[in-house]
Amino acid sequence: MGLTSWLVQRITAIILAAYAFLLLWKMMLHQPMSLIVWQQLFSTALIRYATLTAIIGLVLHAWIGIWTVLTDYIKPNALRLLLQLLVMVFLFGQILWGVHILWGRG
Repeated sequence: MGLTSWLVQRITAIILAAYAFLLLWKMMLHQPMSLIVWQQLFSTALIRYATLTAIIGLVLHAWIGIWTVLTDYIKPNALRLLLQLLVMVFLFGQILWGVHILWGRG
């Protein structure tokens, strides 16, 4: 993993920071925030794609961090692989859930 993991984690941190600033900026422009304003904000393509990018960035960031902790502290291979598989399934589910929230009907 090495340099690639380090670089991915730094890039995803920048993506998450940029998303946070974008969301704060949009929220400051649309005062006062209400449910209708919030729904209108997330109905725009810019915010939806930025949110999806942030979700994917968060999942990659989390995976690298959790992978590092598991490989450092869980020595039995079978247990480590099981935990990694469970984390992968969970994180993939988070991406699917995010897509459903952003583009789902209901």
